[in-house]
Parts: sequence; structure tokens; C-alpha cells
Amino acid sequence: MKKKTVKKTKGKKKSAVKKKTTQHSPKKKTKAKKSVKKTAKKGKRPVAKTTAPKIEGTFIGRVTHYFPHVNAAVVKIEKSSLKLGDKILVKGHTTNFKQPINSLQIDRSPIEEAKPGDEIGLEVKSRVREHDAVYKIK
Repeated sequence: MKKKTVKKTKGKKKSAVKKKTTQHSPKKKTKAKKSVKKTAKKGKRPVAKTTAPKIEGTFIGRVTHYFPHVNAAVVKIEKSSLKLGDKILVKGHTTNFKQPINSLQIDRSPIEEAKPGDEIGLEVKSRVREHDAVYKIK
């Protein structure tokens, strides 16, 4: 066994054995692999497929804007037509209600019927959100 000799100089210790000075590249840290016990795999279980419930009625369009101070929604009519007195279902992530149509407007003028491609305003009884779907029900 080698002994290191230590010289004292002005209160500081210096070792007599010099370490090699070399330029070091960044060391890569490696993790030790853990041994994992393998267990027997269980048989595959059938995955239950969830299907969205069938929505009654026919798709009419989507809500593009909501005016809370007058409880009015702007709806882009994409399919079919909509008339005064028709019953609608507004369905969204947090929205789900039915109501009859009492007021239909285009550019603030009342209309009797809306056709595909129209962007209409209609009075709603509850808050709606953008992208809520509008269905015509019987």
C-alpha cells in the first residue's frame, strides 16, 4: 500500500501525488438496468365499444355565435330548411335542450323560412356555445 505524503504550505495541504490533467469530454450518464420479473400475460380481453346515442331529428346546422344580452344565437344552416314553429334540439358539450322556433331573422329582418347556406339569428331559451349542433325534431 502506498502512502501519500502531504506537504504543508501556508496552512494549506497539497498532496504529493499529482493527478493527471486531461481534457474531459462530457460524460454520458448511464442508468443501471433493473431486473424485472416477467409475469405471465393474461389473455386479451374484449374491448367494449361505446357508441354515441342516436340523436333524434335531422341535422340542420351549427351555432357560430351567441349574444347573451338578447339570448340569440347565430346558426349557419347547412342542410334542410327551417321554418317558424319548427321544433329544434340544440346539442353540444354542455348544451342539450329542445325548443320551438319563435323568432327567425337574417340581418335583423324577420323571415318565415331559412334555406341551406343562410346564416340566421334565432332566439334561444338557454345559453348556447359555438359549434353546438342544431337538429330539427318532430
